[in-house]
Amino acid sequence: MDAKPKFTEQRYLVVLLFVTSLFFLWGVALTLGDVLNRHFQNVLHISKSRSGLVQFSMFGAYAVMGIPAGLFMKKFGYKKGVLLGLFLYAFGAFLFIPAADAESFNFFRIALFVLACGLATLETVAHPFVASLGDQRTSDQRINFSQSFNGLGGVIGPAIGSYFILKAGQAHSNDLVSVKHLYIVIGSVIALIGIAFSFVKIPSLADPHVIATDAYAVPPEDHVDKKLFQHKHFVFAAIAQLFNVAAQGGTWAYFINYGHDVMHFSDEKAGYFFSLSMVMMMIGRFAGTFLMRYIAPNKLLATFALCNVIMCVIVAQGFGWVSFIGLLFINFFFSIMFPTIFSLGLKNLGKQTQQASSFIVMGVVGGGIFPPLMGLIANHNVATSYYLPIICYVVIFLFGYTYKHFNKNMAA
Repeated sequence: MDAKPKFTEQRYLVVLLFVTSLFFLWGVALTLGDVLNRHFQNVLHISKSRSGLVQFSMFGAYAVMGIPAGLFMKKFGYKKGVLLGLFLYAFGAFLFIPAADAESFNFFRIALFVLACGLATLETVAHPFVASLGDQRTSDQRINFSQSFNGLGGVIGPAIGSYFILKAGQAHSNDLVSVKHLYIVIGSVIALIGIAFSFVKIPSLADPHVIATDAYAVPPEDHVDKKLFQHKHFVFAAIAQLFNVAAQGGTWAYFINYGHDVMHFSDEKAGYFFSLSMVMMMIGRFAGTFLMRYIAPNKLLATFALCNVIMCVIVAQGFGWVSFIGLLFINFFFSIMFPTIFSLGLKNLGKQTQQASSFIVMGVVGGGIFPPLMGLIANHNVATSYYLPIICYVVIFLFGYTYKHFNKNMAA
């Protein structure tokens, strides 16, 4: 057995690159939702707490679609799962046309929900798909690598949204025409990618979670027949993911508000800084992928979670640039959390891996719960609302810190 397992194999490269592009695509969609959050406040004249329903509509779709997407993937395979996700993504984008014509916030929420059902399907499929494209010992590295391009999508999303939707003085900056035009383009691009992917040939895959490759991954015989929810590391991963995305959803939803209210930026300028924060997240993911060669993923996760507790305390003080820089660094330390929790939660589950992926994806619903709660505080003071995500990072720290203990129990 090789001392240093390969990152992937030559025969998987084309598929890995294509699936990695999916991470980029849903990164664009999710961060555009945060731009829409602010735009709807301005154009549809809704409060911060009500605009948080944008995130509720998007992340709530994950709770609804997580299990159906997993069952679909299990029955029809990874490729058809990807095609279903891209179809729903494109269809939801095209629903922005009648939503904009009706100038209806609730109609927009329906369009976002359908679009996010596509994102939930892609996430459910893509993580185990990437994990299967090589040795399980390098699955953490592959998933973090692919998630780095999710970060790139997160950079592009708010940059596009700020320019085409929030740009001051633009002809359509105070209406919904620019939103409609932008999502027509997005829907068309996603549809074309779906057509292209339908022609990609998928090589036969030996799921590394089923055929273990090292002692770290081999479950003892008395644990082989354990039910999914008897795997403590999986259960804690699903909980940690819920709190992780809750922190993400709240932090991103009111980033532009923070820039406007605390730093007195224009919405457009705050949107560009949001894009910069996503650059920080992308750098963090590449750095995390490298550091995992030397530091156990669970230990790095716990360390980054503690750093974000500190960042949230600084941000909540509203100290001007000091606090705003702390807000930027939240995304740097947030960077590895989603893919690392996902990968750690899937380890050692064998044939239950795909089902487990569905439940962990459902945890993304946390991103729909937190923004309205933070919005209730942000209606009075947006800086103070950043105390709330500290709860989430404490849970993530405990998951990372105790993960080795779970592995010891499984290996006993």
